[in-house]
Amino acid sequence: MEIANRLVLAPLAGIGNWFVRLQARRHGAGLVISEMVSSFGVKYGNERTMRELLRIHPEEHPVSIQLFGQDPEVMRDAAAVAAEAGADLIDVNMGCPVRKVCKTGAGAALLDDHDRAVAIARAAAQGGGLPVTVKLRPGHRPGERNGLTLARRLAEEADVSGIAFHPRHASQQHKGAPDYDLAAELVEALEVPVMLSGGLSTDQRVLEAFERSGADAVMLARGSLGNPWRFERLLGLRKGEPSADEVLEELDWMIERCDEHLGPGRSARYLRKVYPWYAERLGLSKALQQRLVTARSTAAAREVLHQNRHGERPRLAA
Repeated sequence: MEIANRLVLAPLAGIGNWFVRLQARRHGAGLVISEMVSSFGVKYGNERTMRELLRIHPEEHPVSIQLFGQDPEVMRDAAAVAAEAGADLIDVNMGCPVRKVCKTGAGAALLDDHDRAVAIARAAAQGGGLPVTVKLRPGHRPGERNGLTLARRLAEEADVSGIAFHPRHASQQHKGAPDYDLAAELVEALEVPVMLSGGLSTDQRVLEAFERSGADAVMLARGSLGNPWRFERLLGLRKGEPSADEVLEELDWMIERCDEHLGPGRSARYLRKVYPWYAERLGLSKALQQRLVTARSTAAAREVLHQNRHGERPRLAA
């Protein structure tokens, strides 16, 4: 499968639903990946999993559904369901460091169980009939290289179509400097494409990491939240930051899509983690930020933004 460019929206746990992915596609991302979805939840038809996490918008393609789990047969069935739901690719998470995931034998636990990892990736490809990528970390602790060894086996034995590599060890989670030199070593060793994630919080860092690693693509995660214009700038489609009105219009779009996805009640609660991304960019006063995150409904939040548009003028943060 070919994608339009080398910018990918990374899987974002608890965030990467269809409208967050659609936003990235609207601003130029060549590929978007869902938040992590339980293969068991998919196989056994968990209501929320099927209704919300596997929901795909017709305009967000190409889209990859990221699955996690420790059972090859369950992964096979889940991949088939994801394909039926409209996924273009399957991504298997073998790098999540969260304890409740690892203790089941999934996520980063698979860095120590290569035979099972290969069987899971192979099952995902067989079940869905789609290209499969695998997200990995180098190992559990600094100095370990289990992930690099596993990546080679996945490419050679499971015929995966690509590797998504986060060059921090699982014990680091999202802290510390990513080892882009280690990523470059993996890129050199593999014949399949490597997508790089981790530490890509500014335009300059994205460009530097891309150059240092030689990766085939970069995956923007937290650095794109509240800042989808980063995709456009990196693609040369725009220069500079968006205007205050553009930011406010984008936030209004997010509110509308969230209402559509979750309904007004749940939407108001979900958006409490979204508002700060835009409020910081607008430089809103602490009082207005507090009113936004405590708004009891999206209508109330819109009223705050409406008052701000016609009263206190937002200033764009540097």
